[in-house]
Amino acid sequence: MAVRQADVVLVGGGVMSATLGMMLRQLDPSLDIVMVERLDHVAHESTDGWNNAGTGHAGYCELNYTPETDDGDVEIERALKINAQFEVSLQFWSYLVEQGILPEPTSFINRTPHQSFVWGEKDVAFLKRRYERLSGHHLFQEMEYTESPEDLEEWMPLVVRHRDPMQRVAATRIKHGSDVDFGSLTRSMVKWLETQPNFELMLSSPVHYIDQRDNGRWKLRVKNQKTGELTKLEAGFVFLGAGGGALPLLQKSGIDEARGYGGFPVSGQWLVCQKPDIVKEHHSKVYGKAPIGAPPMSVPHLDTRIINGEPALLFGPFAGFTTRFLKQGSIFDLIGSVRATNLRPMLSVSKSNMDLTRYLIGEVFQSHADRVNSLRNFFPDAREDDWKLQMAGQRVQIIKQTEEGGGKLEFGTEIVAAKDGTLAALLGASPGASTAANAMINVLERCFPEKIKSEQWQSRMKELVPSYGQSLVDNEELLNSVRERTLSTLKLR
Repeated sequence: MAVRQADVVLVGGGVMSATLGMMLRQLDPSLDIVMVERLDHVAHESTDGWNNAGTGHAGYCELNYTPETDDGDVEIERALKINAQFEVSLQFWSYLVEQGILPEPTSFINRTPHQSFVWGEKDVAFLKRRYERLSGHHLFQEMEYTESPEDLEEWMPLVVRHRDPMQRVAATRIKHGSDVDFGSLTRSMVKWLETQPNFELMLSSPVHYIDQRDNGRWKLRVKNQKTGELTKLEAGFVFLGAGGGALPLLQKSGIDEARGYGGFPVSGQWLVCQKPDIVKEHHSKVYGKAPIGAPPMSVPHLDTRIINGEPALLFGPFAGFTTRFLKQGSIFDLIGSVRATNLRPMLSVSKSNMDLTRYLIGEVFQSHADRVNSLRNFFPDAREDDWKLQMAGQRVQIIKQTEEGGGKLEFGTEIVAAKDGTLAALLGASPGASTAANAMINVLERCFPEKIKSEQWQSRMKELVPSYGQSLVDNEELLNSVRERTLSTLKLR
């Protein structure tokens, strides 16, 4: 059997692999790149529009990014970091739009104000303090705060209509927030890549084998599910961007850096309304506070969405317990991921997160009426018949070994890279797709250290992302410059 030689193999046809492939193509058009996807088309798992929140996660409305401290203050460092990372994605997408690589921006991103909404004295006090802390920084200087019924009626009419007038409520808003159809974005990037020389897309082709040769190159065996044909690939660099499927492949790679990692899978569901008379009355993403014990992916929010060009309202997500690592995965995924090196961390996390487990199991057994009752916290007039249940995607939260040998459940994203730079994997969930450009720059810096330092790649990187190598958190003038460009190019003003 002939071996297909390549410079780069991208495993997974989602936004992460597409972003890395696009960056590498812009930096070095001579690279031979192969993308392999287990399903029959790209962007159908975590990246699909129905399988993620579609929020351009920028820390504007997500209250879990700004935890309250024991003394009543609010930590904003994570929100600043995520906001700056999302600005990197906006810069990269703007470049691709300007070059005609991506189509009309409204095909994948639309202006959708990001709003936070809370009720009750304690949470109102928290939101006001959060606003004071964030709006004092240039990244969040356009944030607005209100407790005014008139403002709230304008900002979120469905949310405040027929609400108890004696209930104290408050909200914040950033007008230039966005709704992103990551599925459409990814399909557009891959469609363009397919027109380029030295790029091949292999669909219906899961990876069954991965191992490193003595010369440092990676061998992969891929089987076409439709034809049964086996293909052997060999590459100098492999990226595992397969969502929940990345962890099992990382374990199969055998690199030392994979030791101790485990996964905690969480499923999700949305309530969806597509009735035009209701959809037209809500034009924002409204985030609240997560229930006690809920994972970050379960922060409740009522969202305007545009998926494949069609408007809808989504509420949720409602989390659930699952043993699958992918929406179209196996019920044996979780047990199959257990290794001698991660057994102790996984047991430790299981023991210390019983409240989370009980919460997830309780979510599974909710009735439609229960879910609609949760929705009524955000839309008091919601009627059961107007909303249907839609399955969302799977997420695998990271279980990471601690220095003491136990385990810790992580709720962010993390790049795991081999020490020789020949393989990297992306693990975790939120903020995920929104920070894809920043995450893939991280991969380039860790796995192509000499090339990224070269004059040619440095120059090209600053064309792709003008703020590259500088801090948007620290440099207000730079932030204002790049934001003015991206909001204009992507039509978010």
